[in-house]
Amino acid sequence: MSAILLHPDDTILVVTAALAPGDTVLIDDTPSVIQTPIGVGHKIARQPLAAGETVIKYGAPIGSMTASAGRAEHVHLHNMKSDYIASHLRDTLDRSPS
Repeated sequence: MSAILLHPDDTILVVTAALAPGDTVLIDDTPSVIQTPIGVGHKIARQPLAAGETVIKYGAPIGSMTASAGRAEHVHLHNMKSDYIASHLRDTLDRSPS
């Protein structure tokens, strides 16, 4: 298996072996063809995801789509964003001298 579902409520699967265009993955027992290279640890859409839709991983929201993705398409920084509040981001740390 080259992609795994971590939680039954997830909207994505996690890639466990690098995928190339033309590779087939099973998503909910349905074969889906990969269109672009996708690296290990990256995510693919379990179902079509629309812009603004919440991305669920481990059964919890991890972000939202900034652009749509079809079933088995790559879900990453190019089409999703984190919804964590700014105080949890490294860029917001106070870098002034103490």
